[in-house]
Amino acid sequence: MAVITLWLQALKEAVGRFNRKNGWVLSSHVAMSMMLALFPFVLFTVALAGAVAGMLSQGAQLDDMVELVFGSWPDAVADPIVTELYAVLEVSGSRLMTVGGVLALYFASNGVDAVRVAMTQAYRDEDPRPFWKSRALCLLFVVLGGAGIMAAAVAEIIFPIYVHVVKEYFPQIPLGTYWEAQVGRVLVALMPVLAVMACHIWLPGHRHGWRQILPGVGLTVVLWSAAGWGFAAYVGGFASYSATYAGLAGAMAALIFLYLNAAILILGAEFNGALIQKKNAVVIK
Repeated sequence: MAVITLWLQALKEAVGRFNRKNGWVLSSHVAMSMMLALFPFVLFTVALAGAVAGMLSQGAQLDDMVELVFGSWPDAVADPIVTELYAVLEVSGSRLMTVGGVLALYFASNGVDAVRVAMTQAYRDEDPRPFWKSRALCLLFVVLGGAGIMAAAVAEIIFPIYVHVVKEYFPQIPLGTYWEAQVGRVLVALMPVLAVMACHIWLPGHRHGWRQILPGVGLTVVLWSAAGWGFAAYVGGFASYSATYAGLAGAMAALIFLYLNAAILILGAEFNGALIQKKNAVVIK
């Protein structure tokens, strides 16, 4: 009971501090930065995959990568963005590892930098890293994120082949098509969890232990799932974005969805910051 009481108190304090410290304004900054970084990030990932492995010679692999990025989004939000993304990729393909690819990498890192600023403030940290080091970290985040998505897409392709080989050599093992169908869902579910954990570990001004970051990570993932379900129901059943925003309806829905997710991400960091502060106060006493 003492732990539950502590968590509830920390959550109440996190919500209050989120409101006092202009959390909604900072969320809009993060959402806009992520919206601007979204296309450059996917384009960079496609270019990286094409340059490193040539794995995008078939459309199925590209579909897998796009699914890993947008699979956890509500369909009403993701579909217009994915449609425009494919339209861009038809023109540019994987030939972006040029000046355009470098610019895409830089613009995508701006979204990570916005999250870095928000996480540092939420953890009550001061970031001692110089500008060049912070920017290098953000660039590394984009590269590793693209590489992670590419690796997950490859794993999604290789896993069914592995299952078929095992079934051929060990027919007594009951491996049906269920496992092959579920691997994609598992990877889609894991991507946002790993992304949130990476943000909590490396982006704040100071490194925090696993026990200090896991409560906020769990809170973020749970609220993200609830927000995704709720926003999908709202857009599908009640909202009239097409009448209000005309051709911009898809972009506005995505921006609002990112805004909501950014607020939840910052709240999760605020929750961790409040827990750390309260535990430190108990130790001092």
